[in-house]
Amino acid sequence: MKAIKLYTLSLLALGLSACNDFIDVPPTGVVDGDLAYSQPDKMVNAAYASLGDCWYTYPFNLWPYGDLSSDDCLKGGGGTTDTGYHPMEIWSTLTSTPGELDELWYRLYCNISRCNRALVALQQHGVEKLGETTAKQRVGEVHFLRGHSYFKLVTMFRQIPWIDEEVFVNNTQEQTRNDQFTYEELFMKVIHEFELAYEALPMEVTDGGGRANKVAAASYLAKCYLNLAWGNGYEDATGVNFINEDYMKKVVEYTEVVKNSKYGYLADFGDIFLPEYKNSSESVFAVQTSQYTEDNTRYGRANWSIMLNGCWGMWSCGWDFHKPSQDLVNAYKTQDGLPMFDSYDDSDAYPVNGVQSAQKWDPRLFHTVGMPSFPYKYEDSYMMTMQNSRTPNTYGYFTSLKEVPQRSAGETFEGSWQAFATNDYVFRYTDVMLMRAEALIELGQLEEARTIINDIRQRAANSIDKHIGYAKNYCEIALYPSSDFSDKDKARVRLRWERRLEMAMESSRYFDLRRWGVASTVLNAYFEKEKDSTYEGTAYGQYYQDAHYTPGKNEFYPIPYNQLYYVPGLYVQNKGYN
Repeated sequence: MKAIKLYTLSLLALGLSACNDFIDVPPTGVVDGDLAYSQPDKMVNAAYASLGDCWYTYPFNLWPYGDLSSDDCLKGGGGTTDTGYHPMEIWSTLTSTPGELDELWYRLYCNISRCNRALVALQQHGVEKLGETTAKQRVGEVHFLRGHSYFKLVTMFRQIPWIDEEVFVNNTQEQTRNDQFTYEELFMKVIHEFELAYEALPMEVTDGGGRANKVAAASYLAKCYLNLAWGNGYEDATGVNFINEDYMKKVVEYTEVVKNSKYGYLADFGDIFLPEYKNSSESVFAVQTSQYTEDNTRYGRANWSIMLNGCWGMWSCGWDFHKPSQDLVNAYKTQDGLPMFDSYDDSDAYPVNGVQSAQKWDPRLFHTVGMPSFPYKYEDSYMMTMQNSRTPNTYGYFTSLKEVPQRSAGETFEGSWQAFATNDYVFRYTDVMLMRAEALIELGQLEEARTIINDIRQRAANSIDKHIGYAKNYCEIALYPSSDFSDKDKARVRLRWERRLEMAMESSRYFDLRRWGVASTVLNAYFEKEKDSTYEGTAYGQYYQDAHYTPGKNEFYPIPYNQLYYVPGLYVQNKGYN
């Protein structure tokens, strides 16, 4: 574990005349410990602020690990050596050495360090400075924030050291092993964080936007139990044969809290991903951002996780990462308004504006994937062409739409890097309802699951006229009849398909495949097909000929090399990696 500091020290200047000639310069940028701990509310604010201390090499929304590593998208950029993310999309060359893995691990533990310090401050001065009610709420918020970072760490790396405020106070970070707890025990510790938050937080928070509340904690509890309900994450002990029904019941219990809250489906699917709707009823919890025009700063509080993901030639510096796959586009095909489960990938297709075809599509395609010949993010004045792809021979011509604002809104940062003031959803209402439907199906409550999925499909059907009227003739979507939910196997297929279409390009796809125990089957078939993709005669994706996903190894990412050897012998590597 790298040592984590709340402050930085200035360098001491070394004199040239003798080795002991140091200039005694007081350190700058140092926060006095007693003063910091005497201001617990500011320490809590610092813990919140770390949620947005992201960068493209350590994106906290995990898009390289949940999307690039799945069948939903290709890396993009200037080629396979552009950033260290190429091994994440082909799996066969993944080792513990990419700096991106190390940075993500380190930064998430920095977030946890802030949480530990905030808890110490609240223990020492919370009631005195804030009063009992507010102090209790702040403690709940910090447990939520610490659980949030730990959930990401367990999701990514499986075997992690548990560093809490007791370890921090006793300064035993470098004696804390990463195999002290089993996978399930670690998840139970994460669950306990969210239980503490759930017990302490109100249903609605009125003293500041972006704070966690009881509904957000319930969402995380449901997500934790859903992951545990399917097995231990490795394919030989994960899937329909390993389901824990008691955990599935917990998912239903906690999603009931969300269902009965103030949150709900936003009327138009496209609105969910526009900055002006970023704190709508759909947003249960999100990492907050701002434009410079909103907070009177030069650059605002931008979302730096997605700074590479703008369309090439559309933005001042669109670096063209996070490129939707042909397989994802094919998945949006419909026949009589329903998905083509068995034949969607028999042949490649894509809509072309002005060219009529018998093939119809789920409307969410046009909200999720930018395609040549169609307006970029709904704006006729910004039409996508085949020139809006940086390396088409490698990554094709599609672009990601959800995480970017409309081009007319401009970037938050106007330099050689772009950034956008778009929130990162941690939970949106539809995501939670899909988790509920998943648990209901495994518990045999198929009709309620069908109702949830049809409500989501109805919203998609209603999301044409406002933003994508130009694609109306290409769209056809229908609701599922009861016969499609006559047994668990049928219902399960439809739930998984709906989750892919609804949540595409939102960093969850790989983790869904792993949870269901089907990652190797789905991904290896995808690699074989996607390497032969073409668009208007241009072939791309050939690098997938080197891709292979190995079950029993690739389910989790390797412990970063730098962390593994920081204190030799303290940590053990995940199985299958050297």
